[in-house]
Amino acid sequence: MSLSTQDYIENKGSDTLVNLALAWAEEYQNLHPEIQISVTGGGSGTGFAALMNGTIDLANASRGIKPEEVETARSLGFEPVEVIVANDAIAVIVHPDNPVSELTLEQVSKIYRGDFNNWQDVGGEDRPIVRLSRETNSGTHVYFLEEVIRLGISEDKTIFSADTLLLPSSEGIISEVSSNPNAIGYDGLGYVTEHVKMVAIATNKGDEYVLPSAATVISGQYPISRHLFMYTRGEPQGTLAEYIDWILGSDAQEIVTDLGFVPIMPQ
Repeated sequence: MSLSTQDYIENKGSDTLVNLALAWAEEYQNLHPEIQISVTGGGSGTGFAALMNGTIDLANASRGIKPEEVETARSLGFEPVEVIVANDAIAVIVHPDNPVSELTLEQVSKIYRGDFNNWQDVGGEDRPIVRLSRETNSGTHVYFLEEVIRLGISEDKTIFSADTLLLPSSEGIISEVSSNPNAIGYDGLGYVTEHVKMVAIATNKGDEYVLPSAATVISGQYPISRHLFMYTRGEPQGTLAEYIDWILGSDAQEIVTDLGFVPIMPQ
């Protein structure tokens, strides 16, 4: 099913993108009251599944589509088309009272692998580390696993430590870290509040420690950054194509900046 030639757009997927997608939809409907746009979350995997079964027009994703998902789409008779709609940093966060303010990627990896289990292992206090993560259906979970825990090594099959607490939302990560002095979590930059502390990250020991921000993502200095995507069933047409073109324009990209994400073009 495709709704893209009508005045209704069904949009589902990434929880990282959901607030941004809602803001885009609201603004676009103000400009074009004849258009209706429905936005729901559920995770990148949920969005891809809905795209496959034809119940949506746009799948939001905070990870790239997997080769096996492309093959599934082709077997169903369509080619998934990828559009980069924004950029994001994944912030590593701790409780504000935690004295640890700098970590290398390897240290973060060892924490989440279960090699480090006490904050003393990374220069902190004698406290147990409580590991928090998004659920496995989350694109942020997949990205963090592949690029941080596995350090981008495709042959590495390490998974999250078995005692990692899986939470269903970005807001849930923020809430838990803000209330637990022993916790460590990760979240999209647009969800970080003043109730948690962002940790500066170095790619390797001896490198500069860098905090996530729009500026450090655009400059390439912050090592845990990624694209955010929308996917369609084949080349978008009609109303859907017009909406995507608007999202890529300067007015919609200003909304990206306003919500704490990183635009696809420097503003």
